[in-house]
Amino acid sequence: MHRRSLLGFAATALAAQALADEAKPLRLVLPFPAGGATDAIARVIAPGLSERLGQSVIIDNRPGAGGIPAAEAVVRSAPDGLTLLFTTSSTHSTGPAVTPRLPYDVVSDFTPVA
Repeated sequence: MHRRSLLGFAATALAAQALADEAKPLRLVLPFPAGGATDAIARVIAPGLSERLGQSVIIDNRPGAGGIPAAEAVVRSAPDGLTLLFTTSSTHSTGPAVTPRLPYDVVSDFTPVA
């Protein structure tokens, strides 16, 4: 293989990786079951968000345990801005009040978006 072929292959691979990164979907994690009020709101907002951002939006329902598993999944996700917690006060006010040892810190582990 010639040097130019190797450089061309490397450039193509890098360009493909950049396109793949752009195509990653945004994930909205909900600590509530599908079919509930919060899920309905998320499903109304998701198409407009997808259109505005130019990428797909996936709703990931993770109900149970007062929202702790959903919030923990978001905290443990890659810090790439592609995973958002779509929640109510349950994970950030009620959770700390009734659960003394949460697997996350409600102040330092999250950044409010809206």
